[in-house]
Amino acid sequence: MTIVNAMRLFVGLDYHQGFVQVCVLDDAGKVVRNTRVENDWRKIVAAVPAGATVQAALEACCGAANLADELAEQAGWSVGLAHPGFVARMKQNPDKTDYSDARLLADLLRVSYLPKVWLAPAALRELRRLVRYRQQRVNERRAVKLRIRALLRDHRLRDLEGNPWTKQWLAGLAALGNLGADTQWILEQHLAYLSRLNDEIRAVERRLEERVADDAVVRRLRQQKGIGLVTAATMRAEIGRFDRFRTGKQLARFCGLTPRNCSSGNKQADAGIIQAGNPQLRAVIIEAVHRIIHCDQRWTKLAQQLQARGKHICVVVAAVANRYVRWLHHQMQPEALAL
Repeated sequence: MTIVNAMRLFVGLDYHQGFVQVCVLDDAGKVVRNTRVENDWRKIVAAVPAGATVQAALEACCGAANLADELAEQAGWSVGLAHPGFVARMKQNPDKTDYSDARLLADLLRVSYLPKVWLAPAALRELRRLVRYRQQRVNERRAVKLRIRALLRDHRLRDLEGNPWTKQWLAGLAALGNLGADTQWILEQHLAYLSRLNDEIRAVERRLEERVADDAVVRRLRQQKGIGLVTAATMRAEIGRFDRFRTGKQLARFCGLTPRNCSSGNKQADAGIIQAGNPQLRAVIIEAVHRIIHCDQRWTKLAQQLQARGKHICVVVAAVANRYVRWLHHQMQPEALAL
């Protein structure tokens, strides 16, 4: 097949672990090729006629970012990641096939209507994996603590000496008797697992400290009151570049901190914060704001004003978090990082 050098081709890639459906459209929207190939960038490139400028698109999913990097670096393609949720809403056909999915991606790209998401650099994706691994360990530690609490409630034990989960409290827990042989064995297993998890979390945090030691964004974040290593690293990993958002409102919405509009006709109302964004990112920001409103006078004053108006503390913290992230957007611009 002969292709004119000036021709542009639009390639939709329906990604799967073992294979990729490749749909190639020309400028007029005509299908040049729609075929399944092995999940390898060389095979994908070979499936596209040579001699044309290529723009490609694939939905953001596990493994898609690595493939996008390979196609951009090795083949010189312009590759965009599409938001799978928005792409699904754009389909006008209830049927789902790899053939139609790849064609839809190519067609959205051709008419410049592809709902793109940001392709984070490989180094940042590595940081995300490390941050998320730590959170997985923390979640598992929480689950173990809940299981231990359940054993204590089952035996109607409430008061142990010392603050919960301190060395003194854990020593008293290990010394408990009259729990039954099986319960005692289960408790010992839980305590041993809890100790291992604590060691793992400390090891991850040491690695995280080394990983972000030379990161200007993390360093700038940690200069803010109430922001520690984990919060700064999580924000860096999940947000990436603050300047990729045009406004602070866009950033706050990405973090899931803006109120959701629920208006109809003459009714104007909010329905709480939007249920979108990365839950871990929102959680660390909310936790940070709980600290910030006690150590930063600017945000303490705002929180007091909202409480004086009768707002619940949860609403106050969410509102302050929204304002704080918008303010932080301006503090984290490149010119500020250069100072």
